[in-house]
Amino acid sequence: MLTAAQLSTVVNEVLAEPPPRIVLDLGGVTFCDSQGLGTLVVLSRKASHAQSLLLLTNVGEFLLRVLDITGLRSALMIRNDAPTP
Repeated sequence: MLTAAQLSTVVNEVLAEPPPRIVLDLGGVTFCDSQGLGTLVVLSRKASHAQSLLLLTNVGEFLLRVLDITGLRSALMIRNDAPTP
């Protein structure tokens, strides 16, 4: 809730001249409410309309569970690199 507007502003600025891909590193995210989830979905759609890809990386277990429960995991592009043993 505290950073959703800031995230929207930054991504909207980037989409003024859309790159092929926008990567959001969510490694520091420890909480995400419905406003945050909605923001991710809206930004993903805006990126798609601008022919850009919004890619989420370093998505923690908490957020992955929330995305699974809400059914949004399949609506977002997520790349989590598995740690090398």
